[in-house]
Amino acid sequence: MTTKRATFGGGCFWCVEAAFKELDGVESVTSGYAGGDVTDPTYRQVCSGDTGHAEVVQVEYDTDDITYPDLLEVFFTIHDPTQLNKQGPDVGTQYRSIVLAHDDEQREQVERFLVELEEEGAYDDDIVTEVEALDTFYEAEEKHQDYYDKNPNDRYCGYYAEPKVKKVREKFGDKVEAEP
Repeated sequence: MTTKRATFGGGCFWCVEAAFKELDGVESVTSGYAGGDVTDPTYRQVCSGDTGHAEVVQVEYDTDDITYPDLLEVFFTIHDPTQLNKQGPDVGTQYRSIVLAHDDEQREQVERFLVELEEEGAYDDDIVTEVEALDTFYEAEEKHQDYYDKNPNDRYCGYYAEPKVKKVREKFGDKVEAEP
């Protein structure tokens, strides 16, 4: 078993986290912040839009069960990479589309993936996803971890996270973890 990490930002981390947790081979998904210039930011600071951070998730995965390109395919299915600093009702740089590469191999894979998406005309508008090297990942406060699971009746999750989870189950059924 080889475990690696991948970090993605595509709007509210509650929604992105919930979708990735569905996948077989995903060992854990942690909500947090990355891409900014404030040390150990809080949720309130990041939400202000003044720290430069994006809400992101860090996915720990087993490469024997799922690949980085598989994760990229899911990521670009569950959010709109053509929206600049916006996903659904969430607006601001903290909700930008971003992939934070952990190494040169990941950077090359995501750049190649983006070229393929553009060449196949996957979206009507230009993809605005940022690709950066991961500097530091800051774990979000405990109340933001597993938010969708802990708050099944939350209206926001019902409107925005649940459709992403359903999309993963429908489109990537062969990669979805079986219920225990």
